[in-house]
Amino acid sequence: MTDATYPPLNTLKPVANDVWIVDGPLIRFGPPLLRMPFSTRMTIVRLVGGLFVHSPTPLTDALRAQIAAVGAPRWIISPNRIHYWWIPDWHNAFPDAAVYLAPRVREQAGSRIDFDCSTLDRAQGFPWDEAIPTLPVAGRYMTEVVFFHRPSRTLILTDFIENFEAEKLPSWWMRMLTRFGGVRDPHGSMPRDMRATFKDRAGLRAAVETMIGWNPERVILAHGRWYPRDGTDELRRAFRWLLA
Repeated sequence: MTDATYPPLNTLKPVANDVWIVDGPLIRFGPPLLRMPFSTRMTIVRLVGGLFVHSPTPLTDALRAQIAAVGAPRWIISPNRIHYWWIPDWHNAFPDAAVYLAPRVREQAGSRIDFDCSTLDRAQGFPWDEAIPTLPVAGRYMTEVVFFHRPSRTLILTDFIENFEAEKLPSWWMRMLTRFGGVRDPHGSMPRDMRATFKDRAGLRAAVETMIGWNPERVILAHGRWYPRDGTDELRRAFRWLLA
C-alpha cells in the first residue's frame, strides 16, 4: 500500500539551526466525494524565551519528551482557519504557552477552541518580531499567516503552496486531481481553487514579492514535499502564474 506520509512520524527532525519539523499522520480533507489524503507537518522554531510551534500535529508522549529536550513551547500558532485541530491538546499540555489564531479560526473551530487566544491580525507587535516577521495575507475564504525565520532564512507556509508527490497518492484520480489543481510535485503551487478566493491580486502579489525579498534558503510546507534548498527560486516558480 502506498505510504502517503513522511516517516518517521511524530518525531523532531532538524532542518536548520533551531528549526525542526514534525511529520504527522494523514488527514482527509475536501468535498465528500473528493476527499483527499493530506500529509501533515508542524514546524518548531527555538527562540529566546521558548519554542514557536506552528500548525501543531498530534502530541504523543515520545514527541513531548523530545520537545522537552530542546525547550518549552511558548507560542502555539494556528496559521489559517483549517489548521487548528490539535491546538486544544497542546494548550492542555502547555497551559503557560500563549495561543495565536489566524482570523476566522474561532468561527471554524466552534466549541473546540473555548479558551483565551490572541489573533494574528497584524504584521507587527508580536513577541517573536525580532527573529520572525509575520505576514497575514487575506482572502475571501481565509487569511493565511506567513512567517520567516530570519536567522536560518526559513520561510514557513501552510497552504499557500501544496506539493503532493504522485507516488504517494493511492489512486489515479488523485494524481489527476492534484495535477489539475496545480499542486503535484515538482510543480506544486497555490491550489487553483484557493487562487480564486484571493480577489485582491495586487495585494497577493505584494505579499509574494515580500516573501521573495526575504530570500529564503528553504520553504517548509504543511502538505507534501517541502523545499530544503533553492527556496527563493521555488517561490518564483510556484507563483509565476501571479507574477507574470
